[in-house]
Amino acid sequence: MQILSALIAGLVFGLGLIISGMVNPAKVQNFLDIAGSWDPSLAFVMGGAIAVAAPGFWLCGQRLKPIFADIFQKPAQSNIDGRLIGGASLFGVGWGLGGFCPGPAIVSVSVVSPATMVFILCMIIGMWLAKLVKTIRGSPATA
Repeated sequence: MQILSALIAGLVFGLGLIISGMVNPAKVQNFLDIAGSWDPSLAFVMGGAIAVAAPGFWLCGQRLKPIFADIFQKPAQSNIDGRLIGGASLFGVGWGLGGFCPGPAIVSVSVVSPATMVFILCMIIGMWLAKLVKTIRGSPATA
């Protein structure tokens, strides 16, 4: 049941990314270009996501355990530190330059665009390098 629910959630998420235009790098870049050809339509996507997610998070907070698992998996760390700020900044710069973040990029693999494939390759290399750096620094790599 866990696999089926994950599959359905992934399909709904991917469909939402396609319908919202998040798989179109130009639309994302225009949303981020507030001084140029700004396209505010993705703000409605964010608002819709918050409107759907907020009640879901509230409902999860009311439960003692998830429906398809034994425990809720929560982040072990909740403080804001340099690594979090640096990672978020790097993510934002990559999103702005490439017009993709990981979810929409993976959904866009189906169109086999050379730009998408380059982004996916660079994303995989970046993930591998992050894991390598964590290993070299002695901290355990997380999935």
